[in-house]
Amino acid sequence: MTRPATSDSLGGDVHRSVARLPEERAQRSTAVRLLTDWTFTLRAVRYALGLPTPMRTEDRRVLEQVIFPYYASRADIRSVLFVGCQWYTRHYGRTFFPTHDYWTIEPDEKARKYGGRRHVVAPLERLDAFFPEGRFDLIVCNGVYGFGLDAPEQCEIALGHCHSRLRQDGHMVFGWNDVPARTPVPLASIQSLARFRRYTFPAFGSWRYATATPYRHIYDFYRK
Repeated sequence: MTRPATSDSLGGDVHRSVARLPEERAQRSTAVRLLTDWTFTLRAVRYALGLPTPMRTEDRRVLEQVIFPYYASRADIRSVLFVGCQWYTRHYGRTFFPTHDYWTIEPDEKARKYGGRRHVVAPLERLDAFFPEGRFDLIVCNGVYGFGLDAPEQCEIALGHCHSRLRQDGHMVFGWNDVPARTPVPLASIQSLARFRRYTFPAFGSWRYATATPYRHIYDFYRK
């Protein structure tokens, strides 16, 4: 980020020029990709038009082509809570759960535009302030642990609310990166997570599935 001008000195000018370099390079890089990478250009155009812009990562492919279709096809899954919103998630409701009672929750007000039609601006630790117990059939908490949900108390409270806001036998998909920088709290130490039952996901034949990604993104499947 470029710092505001605080001095007319030569040193200040040099500092500001250097600070602008990463941003300018990023702009040039984007321009080059728009001109030379037709798939990138197509995604950029689809994003600008508000159309689905799926990411081409293996963990997203698994989520969008395997996990979502499975739960969307189940007759007992009618209400869904998706935790965390980014530009690449904004089509999830209308694409994968168009006939469901689909909600999103995200603490960043600026990410509201990436959420579903039914959206709550709040951290997952405040889930109990907005929904009664047993409210959802499915909660998808993907890429939140280790990306804001970092402290032991946070994890205990947030996952405790996920458990209480699921109906009996409701499902939770918990996605996380199995790398030191993104595992701030040992999952085995989170007591509220231990309240869930492990669920064998049919397509994988296991309750846990590790995707072929450098950051070892893992999907864990649970039931209440």
